Amino acid sequence: MSSISCDMEMSRRSILAGGAAVATLTTMPAPAAAPVAPVDLAPAMMPVTLDVNGHRHTLTLDTRTTLLDALREHLKLTGTKKGCDHGQCGACTVLIDGRRINSCLTLAVMHQGDKVTTIEGLGTPDKLHPMQAAFIKHDGYQCGYCTPGQICSAVAVLQEIEAGIPSHVTADLGAGPEVTNLELRERMSGNICRCGAYSNIAEAIAEVARGRA
Repeated sequence: MSSISCDMEMSRRSILAGGAAVATLTTMPAPAAAPVAPVDLAPAMMPVTLDVNGHRHTLTLDTRTTLLDALREHLKLTGTKKGCDHGQCGACTVLIDGRRINSCLTLAVMHQGDKVTTIEGLGTPDKLHPMQAAFIKHDGYQCGYCTPGQICSAVAVLQEIEAGIPSHVTADLGAGPEVTNLELRERMSGNICRCGAYSNIAEAIAEVARGRA
């Protein structure tokens, strides 16, 4: 037999032998899989005490509960609105220790002991907060959905200006910010009004600022 024929015969034998080995392996039973430990899908619950509008509330919440959902779903303070739920529209704005915050972007468990003020805590129908009264006077709303967040943000804006905190449009950092239309529009830019009542909102804030001067 020539060397070429011998090589071909060996190649055929190798292929047949390999195929037989593969067939044998595929028919062998697979080893038993290790048991998988069960996953605990129960939510992590935690007691939380919130100081909201001067009243203390103790709740047991899923640790994933946002401050917005704690206010609306658990405390039934529905004045704070859920808009985009992504921190882009400002409808959920509340005050935390006097500073504004998007309540949809923060967890309730992060505010143990903080002083939370919602639109319900600013004033009452019988005794409106000056900013609420100014919004009514200047018709700073149409549908009213974003108005609670607008008012809470406006209250914080005047506090920021009075504290001398500059914005991106503050002309003279040494002199401090002034209550100008440009300044107010910049500071309120995180609150979206789909009705387009921006000029009336700015007029309402300016009037409250003049009353404080």
